[in-house]
Amino acid sequence: MYTQTLLVALLTAVVEARFGQEQGNGAIAAIGALTDLGSPGQAATLAGNSIQFLLAAANPCGKLTQADSIVSELGTSDAAIAAARGLVAAEQNFNPFVVDIPSICSDPTLPTTAALRGVVPLIDPAVGGEALENANSNTSIITPFNADGLSVAQVMVAQGFSNLTAVALDGTKQAASALGTSASASSNSTSVVSSASSNSSVASVSVAASSSSVIACGAVATTFVTMTGAAASTTASSAAESTDTAAAAASSSTASAGTCTGSGSTLLCSSPAVGAGAVTNAVTGNFDGFVASTNTSLDFGLCVPTMKFEAGLDGRATTAFTFQAIDPLVNKGQEEALNPSIITNRIHDQLTNVCGANQAAKDAAAAAQTMIAALGTRDNSTADAWNTALGFAGTNINPDNAPVTGLVGHT
Repeated sequence: MYTQTLLVALLTAVVEARFGQEQGNGAIAAIGALTDLGSPGQAATLAGNSIQFLLAAANPCGKLTQADSIVSELGTSDAAIAAARGLVAAEQNFNPFVVDIPSICSDPTLPTTAALRGVVPLIDPAVGGEALENANSNTSIITPFNADGLSVAQVMVAQGFSNLTAVALDGTKQAASALGTSASASSNSTSVVSSASSNSSVASVSVAASSSSVIACGAVATTFVTMTGAAASTTASSAAESTDTAAAAASSSTASAGTCTGSGSTLLCSSPAVGAGAVTNAVTGNFDGFVASTNTSLDFGLCVPTMKFEAGLDGRATTAFTFQAIDPLVNKGQEEALNPSIITNRIHDQLTNVCGANQAAKDAAAAAQTMIAALGTRDNSTADAWNTALGFAGTNINPDNAPVTGLVGHT
């Protein structure tokens, strides 16, 4: 435990030094300093895990859920709230060679902790309007703004800063001009009704009316209105509560492909429960549904812990290959990465956080993490090695049919 804590602390120190200018409010260090709260090493672990949410490629909603986790795990003392607010307010790493404005979370339900709502983040000094926004951020960390029914992005717009891209929990992007600054703006939606089975109750879910992509609904591929992260969560929750067979269905190798209403070009489809069906999403990509490990002692719960290696992920060049988890439940809140260890760490964490995996599966993932780090490779063989180690040999590591120019030995 001491070695692990020391390692996390050293990692935190290195990254704090690297991002010292961007993360000038000392959020990571403040979290790690809460050593008198929680169990031994818990604060250091939370601090180390928080680093990923401040990287340029991370979904901006991720740091809000992480801030909620800090409060839920370390309590509601003034020190814990202050540290969690610091994370919400921290500037996410910014790459001016890729984008010229920051990405801000558009999910009106995040953060869920009341004491964290109304806090807005610092932004890069190179962004137009930064003086106003950074002043707002410094104010909000002491006296949060009104955030009733509003996302962090909407709060920022309401306070006069709109030079941003709003990003939903599922990765859907939206211009600040389309947000509005009232709670009613967040609920401009269309209702889609889906029926899981004859034994399940009918769930009504809300879908964002401004974006669309493609989903395989049975044998039909059609344009559909993309579900927001909150709606997907509502759907999964309703399905779980409506029938005792939902859990069994989630762990079956035969997965639902979603349900549709309407016909022809007006057909609307609801996404299947996260981690249990064929999904096409501009950010997370294709997922063919649940399959079990060939190693029968490894129970990964609701998740398929496989990894892909593709070009062009998350807007990268078609010659730039990166790693990413394939299962959207595993991948939620974590985008692609050049370093495979970032993704293997995410997969391992999610086995405990959301998947409900057994200890044997967690141990196998930990061992595979060590193996991948020791290999030191960053190519298709890396993803193949990870998948094989966990009992998923032969997994298609290019499920989105991305360009393979320059990729040797795998199609």
